[in-house]
Amino acid sequence: MTRPPDTGESDGVSRRELRTVVASSVIGTTVEWYDFFLYGTAAGIVFNKLYFPSDDPLVSTLLSFGTFALGFIARPIGGLIFGHIGDRVGRKRTLIATMLIMGLATCAIGLVPTYGTIGVAAPIILVVLRLAQGIAIGGEWGGAVLMAVEYAPRGKRGLYGSFPQMGLAVGLMLGTGVFAGLNVALPGDAFLSWGWRIAFGLSAILVLVGMFIRLKVIETPAFRKMAQHQAKATVPALELVHDRRSRRHILLGMGSRLHEGIAFNTWAVFAISYGTGTVGMSRQPLLLSVMGAAAVMLVFIPVFGRASDRFGRRQVFAIGAIITGFATYPALASLGSGSPLLVAVTLIVVLGICYPIMYGPQAAFYAELFPTNVRCTGISFVYQFSGIFASGMTPLILSYLVGRAGGGYGLVLAYVLAATVLSTICTLAIRRRDLVTEDAEAGEFAIAASPVRTSPR
Repeated sequence: MTRPPDTGESDGVSRRELRTVVASSVIGTTVEWYDFFLYGTAAGIVFNKLYFPSDDPLVSTLLSFGTFALGFIARPIGGLIFGHIGDRVGRKRTLIATMLIMGLATCAIGLVPTYGTIGVAAPIILVVLRLAQGIAIGGEWGGAVLMAVEYAPRGKRGLYGSFPQMGLAVGLMLGTGVFAGLNVALPGDAFLSWGWRIAFGLSAILVLVGMFIRLKVIETPAFRKMAQHQAKATVPALELVHDRRSRRHILLGMGSRLHEGIAFNTWAVFAISYGTGTVGMSRQPLLLSVMGAAAVMLVFIPVFGRASDRFGRRQVFAIGAIITGFATYPALASLGSGSPLLVAVTLIVVLGICYPIMYGPQAAFYAELFPTNVRCTGISFVYQFSGIFASGMTPLILSYLVGRAGGGYGLVLAYVLAATVLSTICTLAIRRRDLVTEDAEAGEFAIAASPVRTSPR
């Protein structure tokens, strides 16, 4: 079949609309990830001291990362709630609601008194707000990536799907950058006393900018077509359970994501805690190294998103899993050296270059696992439910493994490599003929519009 020439527009969508959609997706995911990973960074260097005090630093860190994991446990709930809204009411409404929830929760975290001030109420309030963050990001990701993927010009789903993925890099860069800047600017213990709260308060500015842009975006062409031909109101989650192909894609999709989530949280979250707590490095070089890696990641995410348009999403994603997995041993050895320069180079390579091979094509890859009418629920569930184990539990598990190994990283290496093998197998087990590609989606709408579907009375 000969494809029509790519004019830069899709379904009558102008370039201006495309730019607004891209800007909306990027700023939205930036806000969500900035807020979400502020907590991750603070968990390793602030919350373990102010909200979970203990005579044993390892216990404090484990408790702090435990609340970090709670945010990921809440994400599937947000994914199901807002995935349903996204599939039945619209992608846009989910994005506005999730941004408000995330912004309010993050600002509130910056106002919570410490354990020394209000006692056990402090960590309880922190946990509640962390759960609100988890619900918000659970609904945000699916809606944001579908806005980009479903607006994408023909043949560029991978590239456009990578744009909201860039929000992770920008959010991580801003989060660690703000912490690093406050750490330098504030004298003595001022950062630990009150300075870290500024980083959480700045979220309000990002939320206002994001809301301004998102209110200008209309629903995606794919959703509008689906809404015209939807025969009756259904429950997307139940449709996913009853459809054999969707069930298979849910399981394989979650398996494929295991290593991606572990890899990111190993190098963006756990590395900071391991470097400061076990290796004995200062916070500043680690924060700057992660920030530098995020800046490099920002460049390579769209590169590999576009590569998936040319070479196939499964292939690019699987190659990324293998490369990132094999890079684990030299990366852990470099981190254990305590050399600021070696650590910086390591994080830039493994987090900034290797990791985007998986993360760049991920949005389009997972979007094509499901048909349009259940897509928001499907990709949200795959991404968020797997995130409990792949992402949320990673810093906690790795900290425990390091403790069991007496400060060594042998058990960490074994854990990461096992996840690499499983994710690669699951990725390659997804059959291309089962994916809802652009041609398959066009056929889907053609069948839905056909008068043959109408039964005689």
